[in-house]
Amino acid sequence: MSNRLFLSNRKMELSSGKLARFADGSAVVQLGDTAVMVTAVSKTKPSASQFMPLVVDYRQKAAAAGRIPTNYLRRELGSTDKEILTSRVIDRSIRPLFPVGYFYDTQILCNLLAVDGINDPDVLAINGASAALALSDIPWNGPIGAVRVGLVDGETIINPTRKQMSSSALNLVVAGAPQNQVVMLEATAENILQQDFCHAIKVGMKHTQEIIQGIRQLVKQQGVAKRTVQKLFVAPEEIVECISRDEAINKIRLETEEQLKEKFPEAEPYEIMESFSVVSKDIFRNLVLNEYKRCDGRDLTSLRDIKCEVNMFKMLHGSALFQRGQTQVLCTVTFDSLESSVKSDLISTAVRYVYLWCFFPPYATNEIGKVTGMNRRELGHGALAERALKPVIPQDFPFTIRVTSEVLESNGSSSMASACGGSLALMDAGVPVSSAVAGVAVGLITKYSLEKGDIEDYRLLTDILGIEDYYGDMDFKMAGTNKGVTALQVDLKLPGIPIKIVMEAIQQATAAKREILQIMNQTLAKPRPNRKESGPVVETIHVPLSKRLRFVGPGAYNLKKLQAKTGVTVSQLDEETYSVFAPTPSAMHELFQFVFVINHAVFCCRDSGVMVKLYPNMTPVLLHNSQLDQRKIKHPSALGLEVGQEIQVKYFGRDPTDGRMRLSRKILQSPATTVLKTLTDKNSIVLGGTVPQSSTSSQ
Repeated sequence: MSNRLFLSNRKMELSSGKLARFADGSAVVQLGDTAVMVTAVSKTKPSASQFMPLVVDYRQKAAAAGRIPTNYLRRELGSTDKEILTSRVIDRSIRPLFPVGYFYDTQILCNLLAVDGINDPDVLAINGASAALALSDIPWNGPIGAVRVGLVDGETIINPTRKQMSSSALNLVVAGAPQNQVVMLEATAENILQQDFCHAIKVGMKHTQEIIQGIRQLVKQQGVAKRTVQKLFVAPEEIVECISRDEAINKIRLETEEQLKEKFPEAEPYEIMESFSVVSKDIFRNLVLNEYKRCDGRDLTSLRDIKCEVNMFKMLHGSALFQRGQTQVLCTVTFDSLESSVKSDLISTAVRYVYLWCFFPPYATNEIGKVTGMNRRELGHGALAERALKPVIPQDFPFTIRVTSEVLESNGSSSMASACGGSLALMDAGVPVSSAVAGVAVGLITKYSLEKGDIEDYRLLTDILGIEDYYGDMDFKMAGTNKGVTALQVDLKLPGIPIKIVMEAIQQATAAKREILQIMNQTLAKPRPNRKESGPVVETIHVPLSKRLRFVGPGAYNLKKLQAKTGVTVSQLDEETYSVFAPTPSAMHELFQFVFVINHAVFCCRDSGVMVKLYPNMTPVLLHNSQLDQRKIKHPSALGLEVGQEIQVKYFGRDPTDGRMRLSRKILQSPATTVLKTLTDKNSIVLGGTVPQSSTSSQ
């Protein structure tokens, strides 16, 4: 079975029933010559987890792009950052549409079959996951559709090619449910205006409905019925009714749970815990909906107290501390050479010159945990903050930038705090950013009708706390400058929300963003005019071709030794020009000393000639007297040569008989002055010239 769609005159094909038929659901989505197969499998027995155990695994295959992995084993190894971030986007798109209480292990696998280098496979994987779930018997309230929206020369483009994306001012991924309900948004923008951003969302939502219709036609052709699950893990009404509101507010959770266990001895532990959560959530949400009050006393649009500091440590290239309520991040900036930014990918080759890493230690939430490598949450938070800051950094900045955000305290939106702190740290480091960047998280509290499937009432909350994120229905994160938007990420717990709410959230986040920028400007309003003295240095040096071998050394020995000793990185720009990166000014000074000192030098003098070195640590070789000068000499002292003196020689390769180096100094000199007497004119003397030929000699 297959169904063909045309999005902006480009064919997208959905098919099923041919590949991976043992899976509960399988679908292949193809756009151009890029094809992705997605499978969905869910167990029929519930898991012991107290949440939806959904795993999404998106893997790039080198064979799909006609490549072989370049590692030692010649095979794909662990997940890359791109794969993890794409898996998170797919998870966020499909998770809200599973039934409440569906705690059954479910796995979505995305397999790249072919990649043409023109169409990106990530959006196809979202549509493939939607089709695979819709065509399976797994309970799921889909389907959804997803498109990528670009903005090239003011024109909105649906699913742009990779070449078009290179010149696009917007990279927006929109996932929508039926009836124009927004499910997920992910965006990076070149500081575009708010009205252009909102227009792109509306255009993208329109095209998602076409994909939804195509998936529905496939489902109708296949006619698969959804399975009946054993049990949905929801709180029993009788236990919920037994918990009074006063008790839920005034008593500690553990005391209340002990009382419930005595009254309902046959109830499962999860049912008691969930019943308490239902009552707490209901009290929290009603306080916001009915009384317009929040748990910390703020009104719906107020920000928490904000404090900013910069230049925390003198030795760092740049640093800033950003505190918003109980969320605190320490951001640092480090510069490195441009060569360190090149990163090869199996599917595409990309150059990253701005990195942002977010570290979320357990003590930030007063917990104890194992500190290992970066997890998916930290990677996602860092990627969002990086997308927020990258558009304001000049493309021709001579360094690779690494921004590190360490979350010291966390109670709401540490990723947006990282964007604010990162902006201050960049300006403290002297990076000429076009404008300061601030970010904020907006939450949503709704009165949702399960029977009607729509929202009866709602409230938007600015600068949400952790508990407001937990009990709320949306985590809407937006970052940008005073002028426009640079990054957006929207996660929902509902099956979808109207575009109207999204537009209101953008407007509310814009007002909060400008207020935050005013506070940040009081600490540091613009980038520092100069970088710190402890920072790295970049210089360009000129090396003539005649001296290149002495500068580089055989097998680049000199440059490798210099890099190991001082950390200096030298890269060749053209035949005679080199770019030099030094981590400190002192290292650059040491390089300059090396450039002027290194040369051919006399090592020792002998009766038969001089011993010379062409480069450091070289075994001295003999330069014979016959090759020292155009004139015949018996000892090097006749030319005034001394040990340590620098001379120029020409290298003729090695002698084929004994392998010794063949060197000459006299070949670089002008011919010696000669005195010639002609036969025709005995009084004529020619100095270094051509002897006029006589009539006798010409005969």
